[in-house]
Amino acid sequence: MRSATPSGTCWCATAASSTRFRALFGDEREDYGRALDRHYAEGPRPDWSARFVSSYATAHPLEDFAETWTHYLHIVDMLDTAEAFGLRFAPAIDPNGEHAAKVDFDPYGLGSMADIMDRSTPMVVSMNSINRAMGRPDLYPFVLAPGVIEKLGFIHDLVRGARRLQTRPATRV
Repeated sequence: MRSATPSGTCWCATAASSTRFRALFGDEREDYGRALDRHYAEGPRPDWSARFVSSYATAHPLEDFAETWTHYLHIVDMLDTAEAFGLRFAPAIDPNGEHAAKVDFDPYGLGSMADIMDRSTPMVVSMNSINRAMGRPDLYPFVLAPGVIEKLGFIHDLVRGARRLQTRPATRV
C-alpha cells in the first residue's frame, strides 16, 4: 500500500521530470516494460546497495523513487510513533551520548534528512537490538548508504515543500 502512495500524488510527475530527480533516480522516461524485463532477466546491479534502498529499486527510476518514498514513510512513521509514546534512547553502553536521542519533534518539520537520520539511527539500533534479544529479525533491517540518504533528502524536501503550501495563508483575489 505505501509503495503506491507516491504514484498517486499530483506533484510526483513534476518532481520526476526535474533535473535533480533525474540526477538522483535516473530518467523516468525510460521504457518501463523493457526496464522490468531487463531487471527480471538480469537481476539488480552487483553494487545496488551503494545507491538503492532495495534491489527492486534498480528496476526503473520510478520504482527507485517509490521504494525510497516507502522507506521515507517508514522512518518518519517510526519517529512519529516514538514521539507519541515519549520515547528516549540513551544506551548505557554509550557513555558519550553519541547514540542518544529524545524523540520530541515533528519529523516532517525537520530541516534536513541528516537531522532525521541523526534522530532515527539510535532508535533503529535500539529497536533492532530488542528484537535480536527476543530471537526476532531486525525491525528495520536496512543499511542506508549515503546515496540513498541523498534520495531520501530529495523526498523530504518535496514533503516539506508541499507542507509549506498547505500551511500558507490563503491569498485574496
